[in-house]
Amino acid sequence: MDVLSNVIYLIASVLFILGLMKLSSPKTARVGNLYAMLGMFLAIVITLLDKHIIDFTYIIAGIIIGGAIGAIAAKKVEMTQMPQMVALFNGFGGIASTFVAYAEYVNTNHTVGGTDVVISLILSLLIGTVTFTGSMVAFLKLQGIMPGRPIVFKGQMTLNALILIATAGLGWYFGMDTLNGELYLLIIVGIAAVLGVTSVIPIGGADMPVVISLLNSYSGLAAAATGFVLSNNVLIISGALVGASGIILTQIMCVAMNRSLTNVLFGAVGTDSGTAASGGEQRTVTRYTADDAAMIFENAESVIIVPGYGLAVAQAQHVMHELMQLLEKRGIEVRFAIHPVAGRMPGHMNVLLAEANVPYDKLVEMDEINDDFASTDVALVVGANDVINPAARYKKDSPLYGMPILNVDQAQRVMIIKRSLATGFAGEDNELFYDDKTMMLFGDAKGMLTDLNKILKEDE
Repeated sequence: MDVLSNVIYLIASVLFILGLMKLSSPKTARVGNLYAMLGMFLAIVITLLDKHIIDFTYIIAGIIIGGAIGAIAAKKVEMTQMPQMVALFNGFGGIASTFVAYAEYVNTNHTVGGTDVVISLILSLLIGTVTFTGSMVAFLKLQGIMPGRPIVFKGQMTLNALILIATAGLGWYFGMDTLNGELYLLIIVGIAAVLGVTSVIPIGGADMPVVISLLNSYSGLAAAATGFVLSNNVLIISGALVGASGIILTQIMCVAMNRSLTNVLFGAVGTDSGTAASGGEQRTVTRYTADDAAMIFENAESVIIVPGYGLAVAQAQHVMHELMQLLEKRGIEVRFAIHPVAGRMPGHMNVLLAEANVPYDKLVEMDEINDDFASTDVALVVGANDVINPAARYKKDSPLYGMPILNVDQAQRVMIIKRSLATGFAGEDNELFYDDKTMMLFGDAKGMLTDLNKILKEDE
């Protein structure tokens, strides 16, 4: 049975790796998910058989309840709520590691192995709990229950450092007497819960893609630590894969914003979404209509569409796909420019447009398409703000300074669909709104695109 278990675990691990490889491309992401699901299924089945679990009552109940919740969430949760759901899933993964590690300690009558197991147990409780409470804060911010702006207070970083020092001290005392050290573990869980909250509240809404990928990494590290507590190889491997991929993705997000992870975590950058630009001269722009936009498209040969979070909020992805089809019928080349941190989670725009059946080859990453804006007739921006703000290039006192942006301002004509002139999460006014070649189309993205599609159909 041990040989069979190790062979199945190896197969499951290979499937996990193949799944991650497939997830690197939108075209193969669904297959990657299937590989990973099959690997997890094999790992769970062989674990249950290997551990000789006879009474499956609780397991079956968990499968039914969890499966029902997952099925309902998959059907009911809108694309605009996907970041919140991912945050919740990260948190549930973290707290599951905490519960499993603690349950193993109780199940073994408080007898713990060597120092390596003690350290793994402490890390599992710490990281798993931090992941849970931090993810809950991220959920509340994304859901609008908590303010999206950074929440800071005096001595915040000192408090976080003291919690980590206290955890190390409590872990040392626990290691000295594991049989009677349960209280130490409970205290560690309690202060780790506080650490999760104080670590995430100072992070602004614009940095949520980084936070979500980092918390995803934390959940993997917690699982790997729990794997060492249980001496379960497949849990160690799968946790390490999630942890490593999450760290890599976090680094990609930071590079996309030209900011360090330290600055994201402790810089307290951002404001509430949709705040008005403050200070400076009050400026006005000309309001354009869907009819005006349709006239511009009449003479266009190439269009680059820049999707943003506003597209998701308006649930306008399907109408956007219809616009793409109408333009292509006229012989216009249409592509989508995807900024790495557009939206509220990594890959948010890719998922949103894929859900509307936009062909994968139409989705082009920033580095590949940026040079094409200069030769593009129309750049259509729907719901994006910070990722197209030219202040990132020249305004040194701006929180956006140095962040690579999409070169929308280099297009021959720029159309921006937006509800108002409000700033993005960074709180920086966008000079592009006032450019002579920019057409501001104020209104709900879905309504504006629907009107535009209707006009284009009438002109066919």
